[in-house]
Amino acid sequence: MKLNTIKPAKGSKHSRKRVGRGTGCGLGKTAGRGHKGQRARAGGFHKVGFEGGQMPLHRRLPKRGFLSVTAGDTAEVRLGDLQALSAEVIDLKTLIDAGLAHAQALQAKVILAGNIERKIALKGVRVSKGARAAIEKAGGSVELPVDKAVVKKLPKKAAPAQV
Repeated sequence: MKLNTIKPAKGSKHSRKRVGRGTGCGLGKTAGRGHKGQRARAGGFHKVGFEGGQMPLHRRLPKRGFLSVTAGDTAEVRLGDLQALSAEVIDLKTLIDAGLAHAQALQAKVILAGNIERKIALKGVRVSKGARAAIEKAGGSVELPVDKAVVKKLPKKAAPAQV
């Protein structure tokens, strides 16, 4: 097969209808637009979904659901995946470099999926309760990230150091 020999299947392409060319063609006089009315006129346009002034369907139906703008900011990392990493100290940059978190991730959370037998230290990465227990059982440690909302509420002297 060559690109210059390809043709559409027989009967799949139709020639364009030439409207308003006399009564013999079946689309003469009103040219398939019917009699009078907005859509019969030149420039007779209305918005998509317009129902002649009646409340459109998309406004009659109730609003449902919520789409979070920040949903993709947090990467979810399985505990079993940390076992394969060679690094002792694991932070967000380490996870991104290893391909466990996507490059646009602003934070990561380790969840309890799989198991870990070696000692690791997590810095600035969120963990679930079960994952924290498993890491500490293996002799590791977890240093949580500083929550900026909490830091704003604290007095100036009591604010912890940035991670």
